[in-house]
Amino acid sequence: MPSLFPKDFLWGGAVAANQVEGAFNEGGKGLSTADVVKYCPPGERNSLEQLLSMSRAELYEAIADNGDGNYPKRRGIGFYHRYKEDIALFAEMGFKVFRLSISWPRIFPTGEETEPNEEGLRFYDEVFDELRKYNMEPLVTISHYEMPVHLVTKYNGWASRELVELFLRYADTVFTRYKDKVKYWLTFNEINCTLKAPFLGAGIIMDGVENEKQVAFQALHHQFVASALAVKRGREINPEFSIGCMLARKLLYPYSCRPEDVLQAQAENQMAQFCSDVQVRGYYPSYIQRHLKKHGVSIEMLPGDVEILQENLVDFLSFSYYMSSAVSTDNSITATTAGNLSTGLANPYLQTSDWGWQIDPIGLRVVLKEMHDRYQIPLFVVENGLGAADEVAEDGSIRDDYRIDYLAQHIAQMAEAIEDGVELMGYTSWGCIDLISASTSEMRKRYGYIYVDQDDEGGGTLARLRKKSFYWYKQVIATNGAELYNS
Repeated sequence: MPSLFPKDFLWGGAVAANQVEGAFNEGGKGLSTADVVKYCPPGERNSLEQLLSMSRAELYEAIADNGDGNYPKRRGIGFYHRYKEDIALFAEMGFKVFRLSISWPRIFPTGEETEPNEEGLRFYDEVFDELRKYNMEPLVTISHYEMPVHLVTKYNGWASRELVELFLRYADTVFTRYKDKVKYWLTFNEINCTLKAPFLGAGIIMDGVENEKQVAFQALHHQFVASALAVKRGREINPEFSIGCMLARKLLYPYSCRPEDVLQAQAENQMAQFCSDVQVRGYYPSYIQRHLKKHGVSIEMLPGDVEILQENLVDFLSFSYYMSSAVSTDNSITATTAGNLSTGLANPYLQTSDWGWQIDPIGLRVVLKEMHDRYQIPLFVVENGLGAADEVAEDGSIRDDYRIDYLAQHIAQMAEAIEDGVELMGYTSWGCIDLISASTSEMRKRYGYIYVDQDDEGGGTLARLRKKSFYWYKQVIATNGAELYNS
């Protein structure tokens, strides 16, 4: 069967600096917001709860901790020292693109320095050079769920307008330094998650805040302005840059055909695309104005903000997609399912992962078609994958057929969307090598084609092992998506 994917389709994988690099106190790096999230066993206040509502007391305890606590993102998986080995494995699979992020505090340790940390800049020079050796395009996220923790203690993160200029200094620095090494850029990872998890997305401590929505929406506005100004500056530095936005996209179905359920699902799906409406269309949509009024939110805009958003639109829209759930106005329906920083009603027609996330490949096709119809710009699936508790067999093999099945079904639906007319640039599955979970800080929740020998407490050799899915994905890339099931 011939491939439905375009010849220049960008196949690859994705990671984030704070989940793989480690070396949190090496190379002149400053402490990041990811470095202060503690892993806690089941039954205690877990990592996700910290991300959703980090207290000031927890923050300062973590900053003062010099080794007693288990802060998994401080160690990552050792990518800082093993990037050549890991990139060689990605090249063996045939990656055309590798999505990674730059650690802001590795470049500006406190975020307020006037000059960048040369050792940090040199590290990414070496990473990009290694990728080029294998003709692999970097897709670089400038801000991926971490920022200098100093900006939290001094400004309460993106709640302050001060961060716009500080972020632009950082963005200008990396754009200028890597203008000949990186073509594809993303400004903020899953920018809409600032509304769900303000500490994770924006470095905000909500202690003592009366109207949390006011603070979160104001912070998001600051990020919109910073992103738009970064797009403007990036194009000035290199007009050949392709700069996109990125959001978390979860499809929400009406639990029933009751009109009230349909209306509720429509409203929540609109909210899921609010950030892309601003970044792709250049203005706050009318439905969000009603939402802000309902919740007593008044966004403070400076003169020129409206024009900044209108004049600096992104080139493409990227997003994560893992699962779907349902919504209902009937309070008697209580069966819920877990998800990417959120919960929802369980869909009785879907299976779930080891972590309770509902598996819905057709939902990806629905999302792709909806967003293509809405925006008419190129789309890019930059996160999609299955978190599972993989086991190493006695012979050293890792038979993750469940992951192959999950990914094959989603890729098949991408092919269907392309045949429907969707312009899709590429696909970077999440956690192409096992890494620290963003939400739970676990290691045992594995996404990769490559197994990393490390446990939740940091024990293990860090050896890299190829899973069955490694060879499967190699075949997928080699056939440009034509062979999904002949592994």
